[in-house]
Amino acid sequence: MRIRLAPLLLLAALGLSGAAGAADAQRGPRWLGPKKQGKVQRVVTLAPSFTEMVLAMGAGSTLVGVSRFDADKAVAALPRVGGFVDPSVEAVIVLKPDLVLVQPGPGNQRPVERMAELGVPVLSLPLHSVADTLAALRAVGQALDRTKEAEALISRFETTRARIREAAKKLPTPRVLLVYGFEPLVVAGPGSFANELLLDAGAVNVAGDGGSAYPVYSVERAVRARPDVVVDAADVDVGKEKIQALPGLSSARWVQVPSLALLQPGPSLGRGLEELFGLLHPDIQVR
Repeated sequence: MRIRLAPLLLLAALGLSGAAGAADAQRGPRWLGPKKQGKVQRVVTLAPSFTEMVLAMGAGSTLVGVSRFDADKAVAALPRVGGFVDPSVEAVIVLKPDLVLVQPGPGNQRPVERMAELGVPVLSLPLHSVADTLAALRAVGQALDRTKEAEALISRFETTRARIREAAKKLPTPRVLLVYGFEPLVVAGPGSFANELLLDAGAVNVAGDGGSAYPVYSVERAVRARPDVVVDAADVDVGKEKIQALPGLSSARWVQVPSLALLQPGPSLGRGLEELFGLLHPDIQVR
């Protein structure tokens, strides 16, 4: 079953210019506007990853608004406040949040700054790398007074990661291309959390020379790389057949991500790593 929208949403949120992405990652979590004093009771999330974090920490009752891309049934009835790059300041303000969770990017910088100027506490959380994601979990846990729950989620991921890494040491190292789109060819490159998870799962990312986290990759380079496995994380098939038929790619084993877990940096990233390991090593079961 094709996963609709998720990879393009991921790129909308993460596919920033190299300079902007690096700067955000270096800053880490930071507050804009006034920092909330006292218990947080009304939360607006501007990305599904943050909604998943709040829900996983058992604080779903604090959610009063989410992005239009949130598909979790638990928030189906909540107001929508826009997307990654076009959040509606008005829609957020009317909900009277005492915390807004946002991933920084040049596309949403002005509306997010405007929310802060109007007195809304905004917690800005980069999600470029695994370390960013774990730092975001800690920051959200602290903001919601759910530090124990946040640390439990982090510990669970680290346990899964150690188990997968240990298993991968004993296995052949497949050469892998992870694709988010075919026209143009957009792939997981260096600096992305997907690249880290590929390494954890015992793979070589053939687009490790891509120059950025989510590069538009040359088809010629992909052909020359001759991957053993192509992981299809694209939301549409346009251009796939043409790419799949090319020499150097036609002989690869093509697999498709089974869920959003590998595409949404948050509490489910450990499950995404397990799914990735299973795609790359289908005959191996890790306990």
